[in-house]
Amino acid sequence: MSFAGVSKLVIMKKLGWSFFIIIIIFLAGLTLGWYVTRDVSTKSVSSQVILTALHDRGFLVTQTYIFNEPIEIRDQDESFWSKILWGQVIKAHGVVEVNLGVDLSKISQADVEVGSNRITIYVPRAEIFNSRLVGEVSVENSQGILKSLFENDDGYNQAMAELTRQAENAALSDEMIQVANQKSEDEISRLVGYITEDKEVEIKIRGSAIDID
Repeated sequence: MSFAGVSKLVIMKKLGWSFFIIIIIFLAGLTLGWYVTRDVSTKSVSSQVILTALHDRGFLVTQTYIFNEPIEIRDQDESFWSKILWGQVIKAHGVVEVNLGVDLSKISQADVEVGSNRITIYVPRAEIFNSRLVGEVSVENSQGILKSLFENDDGYNQAMAELTRQAENAALSDEMIQVANQKSEDEISRLVGYITEDKEVEIKIRGSAIDID
């Protein structure tokens, strides 16, 4: 073999080893990067990080109900003279909006469990955030003779209070709370899903059947 042929063979071997070393370094870099990324990801989904993100949202409204029912407020004393002199009957009609949701500030660090593949969060039951009258309230107030003279009252405040009370009681029925709870689970799962995409998120309502092992 000529000197030129030997030189080419040596150069090819050197290039082969260089290419092999480059591949090893590249694979080592990928492996190291995977470990670093995994460590950062694990730290980024700690219970404290999740808790902070939830607390930042404050009260999470997840369900709105609209009630449009008439009410009647009648004095308890139904004697004839009482009704004629001091009686009062208030009839009213108005639309009331009631918003339900979850107060995320009530979630503690003990309520957030971060596992290798799953994040479990225990949240309180849905509750009323606020209620408000929508539009005008129609009030009809029938008063006794003496009451209209000495204690005249248009009945508006009583009507507003009763409309709100009845709407809130209806919103707190088991069926409507169950719907609000389910909406809360879906919304909180979505929020936590923005923080981590590689873990399953499970939401449990405190005090519900699924919260009892």
